[in-house]
Amino acid sequence: MNYVDLVAVLAVAQFVFFGVLVGQARGRYGVKAPAVTGHELFERTYRVQMNTLELLVAFLPLLFIAGKYWPQAWVAAVGALFLVGRFIYWRSYLSAPASRSLGFGLSMLPVMALLFGSLAAIVRGLAT
Repeated sequence: MNYVDLVAVLAVAQFVFFGVLVGQARGRYGVKAPAVTGHELFERTYRVQMNTLELLVAFLPLLFIAGKYWPQAWVAAVGALFLVGRFIYWRSYLSAPASRSLGFGLSMLPVMALLFGSLAAIVRGLAT
């Protein structure tokens, strides 16, 4: 099984799930499109989706690049940590935004690990 591809698909599915939650929050709190402000709980739900999108732009390419150079199981495990971090971020941001640090850290740490791991592997390959 290609674990890196599985993690990538799960990351996209997670993003879609967050999008569905935004749609539900629009209806629940009466925030009509294209507005992105209104009820605070809608705005929190929307910010989770947008923050996730912002990180996916870096996460997905880095996941695939790292998967070319490092063992798939390791890269997938780092990617799985990202997914867990995003779920923790979602739950904490909705309940108490000030408590979102753990989820953010568990999301950003894998992105940084994939970034530095990919860069190191590429530079190492260029040097040999």
